[in-house]
Amino acid sequence: MDLSSAWLLLSAALVLFMTPGLAFFYGGLVKSKSVISMMMLSFGSIGLVGVLWILFGFNASFVDGTSATDWIPGVLGDAFSDFGMQNAAEAAFGGGGELTLAGVVFGATFAIITVALISGAIADRARFWPWMIFAGLFATLVYFPVAAWVFAFTVDDKGVPTFTGWVGQLGADMGLDASTIDFAGGTAVHINAGAAALALALVLGKRKVGFSKEEAQPHNVPLVLIGTAILWFGWFGFNGGATMATGVAGTNGSVGLIYLNTLVAPAAALVGWIVVEHFKEGKATAVGAASGIVAGLVAITPACANISPLWAILLGLIAGAVCCFAIDLKYKIGVDDTLDVVGIHLVAGFIGTLSLGFFAYNTGLFDGGNIDQLVVQAIPAFAIAAYSFTVAFILGKVIDLTIGFRAKEEDEIAGIDLALHGPAGYALD
Repeated sequence: MDLSSAWLLLSAALVLFMTPGLAFFYGGLVKSKSVISMMMLSFGSIGLVGVLWILFGFNASFVDGTSATDWIPGVLGDAFSDFGMQNAAEAAFGGGGELTLAGVVFGATFAIITVALISGAIADRARFWPWMIFAGLFATLVYFPVAAWVFAFTVDDKGVPTFTGWVGQLGADMGLDASTIDFAGGTAVHINAGAAALALALVLGKRKVGFSKEEAQPHNVPLVLIGTAILWFGWFGFNGGATMATGVAGTNGSVGLIYLNTLVAPAAALVGWIVVEHFKEGKATAVGAASGIVAGLVAITPACANISPLWAILLGLIAGAVCCFAIDLKYKIGVDDTLDVVGIHLVAGFIGTLSLGFFAYNTGLFDGGNIDQLVVQAIPAFAIAAYSFTVAFILGKVIDLTIGFRAKEEDEIAGIDLALHGPAGYALD
């Protein structure tokens, strides 16, 4: 096994572990009577999205920018060019194609967690099977194409990658001196999931019980912290794995720099969050510390290979502080984003993506003195948010009007675990 394949497979295992970690994180935040339902939304995503990615998602997400192979050049690949990865498997039987298959596995873990992230916005009130229908359709219509826009690349004879989706080509197409940077998914994962979460929160409406700061209390804080620890651990594979996925040791840095930034940005975000929380609420909470870590991880995702550690610390402080304020907006505007997917993933995703327009090594406004980088960061960020929100809203609305997305009122009030999944999360007698 070559080093690149081994690195991708190890990283893929770390990223896959993040989705159960997300289930723990989300599960601890909801009511005890809904913990199984909440966790099942994440595990359901592992099953369904994982299968769809292998059947056709990987192929749909690969574009080389030409009409000869793409369904839509730079936008959507031929989803059925290698249905079920049969050709790749035959190559493996013959002793080849190892790196390709490793890339397929690595990409699958990104698709899985992107869809799972959305579920936090509809906790305590969403039915399982309507969620599974939404998850499959969203992955097919939104994540797979967006992954093509942002992550697709080809490699030349010297091993140098060229990004081939419209996002990767945006700077060249506009005649600018910069190309969009999204090293590990600030747009494709976090802005994408956050915008979809906002759409579903609007479709499903407010919870019958629990939509207030006083009522929205986590039932198991240790479970939240365990989930946070798993997420942070897995995030080193999430960010670091892309060093081999793009064929180089980093866009402007090494895997050591990526790991360093993945350590220090969330650490700084934790500090930024709990300082703001102390002045807002009079105390620094464990859930606030965990949320700050996640906000910092989200913000550093697109920027991990292209900023110095000092900028990463500043980015983390900003993300933690801003997101601590952002999560309270839902109470002011009346949108029940249950577990703050919008306030953390959408907001920190924008912060991290746009920060590269200022901090990116040699090309950012503060480093290279050029506004071009900010332009090519902003356009994909807002375009992907708009596309994701629109499609997710339509999908959610159609599902809600046909088979119903939301649990029955009596089940929601009593707790939806028993009604939807059988055994309760805790048997205390």
